[in-house]
Amino acid sequence: MAVNQKEDYSHYVKKFWKIFGYTFLGVILFFLLASWGVFGKMPDFKELEDPSYNVATEVISADGETLGKFYLENRTPVKYADLPKSLVEALIATEDERFYDHAGIDARGTFRAFATLGTSGGASTVTQQLAKNLFHGEGSHFIVFRLIQKIKEWIIAVKLERQYTKEEIIAMYFNTVDFTHNAVGIRSASKTYFGKEPKDLKVEEAAVLVGMLKNPSLYNPMRTSDKAKARMLNRRNTVLSQMVKNDKLDEATKAKLEEKPIVTNYNPESHKEGIATYFREYLRGFMADWVKEHKKEDGSEYDIYRDGLKIYTTIDSKLQKYAEEAVYEHLANLQEEFFIKQKDNKNAPFVKISKGETDKIMDRAMRNSERWRKMTEEGKSEDDIVKSFSEKTDMTVFTWKGERDTVMTPLDSIRYYKHFLQTGVMSMEPQTGYVKAWVGGINYKYFQYDHVAQGARQAGSTFKPIVYATAIEQKGISPCDTVIDGPFSMPKGKYGIDADWNPQNSNGQYRGMVTYKQALAYSINTVSAKLIDKTGPQPVVDMAKALGFTSKIPVQPSIALGSADVTVSEMVAAYSTFANQGMYVKPQVIAKIEDKNGVILYQGETETHEVMNKDIAYAVIKLLEGVTETGSGARLKWGGAGGTGYDRMTGYPYKIVNPVAGKTGTTQNQSDGWFVGMVPNLCTGVWVGNEDRSAHFNSLIYGQGATMALPIWGLFMKKVYADDTVVFKVSQKPFERPANLKIPVDCYFKAPVKDTSETDSLAAPSTDDIELPY
Repeated sequence: MAVNQKEDYSHYVKKFWKIFGYTFLGVILFFLLASWGVFGKMPDFKELEDPSYNVATEVISADGETLGKFYLENRTPVKYADLPKSLVEALIATEDERFYDHAGIDARGTFRAFATLGTSGGASTVTQQLAKNLFHGEGSHFIVFRLIQKIKEWIIAVKLERQYTKEEIIAMYFNTVDFTHNAVGIRSASKTYFGKEPKDLKVEEAAVLVGMLKNPSLYNPMRTSDKAKARMLNRRNTVLSQMVKNDKLDEATKAKLEEKPIVTNYNPESHKEGIATYFREYLRGFMADWVKEHKKEDGSEYDIYRDGLKIYTTIDSKLQKYAEEAVYEHLANLQEEFFIKQKDNKNAPFVKISKGETDKIMDRAMRNSERWRKMTEEGKSEDDIVKSFSEKTDMTVFTWKGERDTVMTPLDSIRYYKHFLQTGVMSMEPQTGYVKAWVGGINYKYFQYDHVAQGARQAGSTFKPIVYATAIEQKGISPCDTVIDGPFSMPKGKYGIDADWNPQNSNGQYRGMVTYKQALAYSINTVSAKLIDKTGPQPVVDMAKALGFTSKIPVQPSIALGSADVTVSEMVAAYSTFANQGMYVKPQVIAKIEDKNGVILYQGETETHEVMNKDIAYAVIKLLEGVTETGSGARLKWGGAGGTGYDRMTGYPYKIVNPVAGKTGTTQNQSDGWFVGMVPNLCTGVWVGNEDRSAHFNSLIYGQGATMALPIWGLFMKKVYADDTVVFKVSQKPFERPANLKIPVDCYFKAPVKDTSETDSLAAPSTDDIELPY
């Protein structure tokens, strides 16, 4: 009987080993088939060596700050060396305690998960999570497919461990995690949630981000309910406890950190928000052309949303910040006055135009709106679309005090937005052409038209220095020569004009004998007209083209008073030529472009040519210095009690004591206000006006360039000079005087009594600064 029992036992043993053998071989075969790609593509060696994931293209300032990104996924990879020790320790302690002991698969954790059916926690190692993030994301919820995917993760994890060091795996893992809120990767998450680089994270902040890994949506510090806040706090403290358990943190420190609330510095990254938005949009357009001309080795185009390029720009982040602050501070202040002045205007903000002209403006704005585009795509009829513009609806509108929810008709919202003063500001280093600041408008989210590169507006008196430069070159005049400010008339037919031209100083007065320096300082129209009469319009147009103007400038005498439309970019480049001793340098915004591995793909090149000799350029500089010494720009230098309207001269007094060469400009009806100002190594141009030329201030008190545009320049320079940490050092020295200067520029004699209305008070300003081409 004992023998029979032994034989029965032997049978079961053999059966067990047979089943075990088949099962083992089946598992081996299953793994082999999975590794061969039978159950779906597996990454090859090349893919493991260079994993493909969407990497944002980064726009970097000249002083090393990130201005923004172009992305499908907002991801900028970091290296292990950029990760703080506390972040790495928190990750290992919480997600994979035996990370440094396994080769991709944690056997203990896996057996524990099987034995408890996952109730005691998952078994995925950091390497397995990386494999999932890189090659198949969340995967299927169907158990069979999920099992296949899990096995593939194991195989990929082992291969990754062979291919990379532990430190590289940690860095790659942090670079692949989606932290939600448009933040993919640890660098984007750190910037989005805490407004800092990963290396600057505190221990408790690192614990928050590691705590999010379990479920970035559920454990998110931006959730505002009390329950969500408590859950996030619990999760952070769990991470801190794990760090204590793994001897990465002591109990006393943990106790202190647990007492702290979670404090975020939320900075969501968006194409329409942040710093230098208009510039970044300009850059997007530039890159769209660039990728067509600079292709990869295989002939395909770079994708700025996926390929992780680094665009190193010439923009200085501090100068950009101060330019945007100056725009905000001044136009928020001046806009209040504009609304006040429009209260009694039944056709606000339009001035002295007919109902028919108003209807044309409004109809054009309707048809160009996003609402019209969307409703057209939906197949709505034109009548239905037009009708919808008169129906009240909930909307969020822009105000200088922040977005505001309101109810109004879309048509009323168009009229509301037509009230807003717009601006274009650009700063450039004359010697290199490097653009240092670019502000294309007041808010890119709501006003996407770029007034630096796109918007051409009447130049007004800011064009006059080009007329003077032509006359100095062709007729040999000097700043100290004298001319009579008196009535002037150009007969019909001369230079092709079809009627007599009788330009006037708009106040109807004349100063008599003045120097050319005084004539430009006071922006005397008759003198500019006399100069173009001497030179002829064509040489002035030729000079403008040599100075970089590509806008169409008519060959007419009226251009002497600024009737031509030009851009801020063109104006800054032209004035910079005077500061650069007669050498024109084309504005440049990109220093270089690198691929994600640091290989240089493009190097910016300087385009330059000589326009005039050093003596002529310096003579124009001395003329322009007169504007800030005694003319409409003198308020930059002196302080005082001010007068009527000075509450809107934001930042006054500016007290900029160093030499400044500049020119204000105001066009007819106060539609455009300009100021272009220079120091030896920085030229900044400012334009201010409404989108439609028929919307404007009624009077010069607030509508002249000295009030609309000059304060932005003054505020900007005041901020720049006050900050010693600015990398680009803006000069406070005089302009360099050429050796053996042959043109007289030092005018030593008593000047006639100046019109103090432009400098001492805005109550009754001089109007010679206005283009009146009649």
